[in-house]
Amino acid sequence: MTMDLSIFNRFAITKKGGDIIFCEYEPGDAFYLIQSGQVKIVKIVGELEKTLDILNPGEFFGEMALLEEAPRSATTIALTDLKLLEFNRANFEVLMQGQPQIVLNLLKLFSKRIYDQKRRFMILNFGDDHQARVADVFLMLEENQTRTGDAEDVTRVFANSIEDIANWAGLSVQKVTEVLKQFVNQRRVELNQGKIVVKNINDFTRLVKSKRQE
Repeated sequence: MTMDLSIFNRFAITKKGGDIIFCEYEPGDAFYLIQSGQVKIVKIVGELEKTLDILNPGEFFGEMALLEEAPRSATTIALTDLKLLEFNRANFEVLMQGQPQIVLNLLKLFSKRIYDQKRRFMILNFGDDHQARVADVFLMLEENQTRTGDAEDVTRVFANSIEDIANWAGLSVQKVTEVLKQFVNQRRVELNQGKIVVKNINDFTRLVKSKRQE
């Protein structure tokens, strides 16, 4: 999504690498657009800190506190030095009045982010069942694909990297590599020239469904 937000440079703030921008559960009245640098989104699951996402320039975060008037659902940390645009309720109203197309794009983005966050929490809820977490990542990726061709074909080819899978599953690359090797040995998955082939997506659907019912 490309938007010219140069007119909002008066809302710019900076952060140093390692700075905490906001903490999970604290009240929030602003959201942020990254102009430069990277932000890490983390959440405490049990006694462990899980990285939910790494955000890059052009991406937003913190919007749910503004939309729902709810506490922060995660902690955000500056991975690098940052330049951010900070939108609070007051200047967001200015944005709505002066740039309706930008607001429409933001609402579309917010809707997708809400879905992504809820879907990721569903994956993390499998806890120490790493196979279920990885399998559910493939189901999530399948949900976001536009299917064409033979409706009876249950094979799925994903161009996502192991790093992508690890990020969504909230696991290390090493752990996801181990799980994928297990799936290969079980003849559920093939690793082929940088692509991950799931032989029967319905098999993963059954696996995830059975784990959710336990």
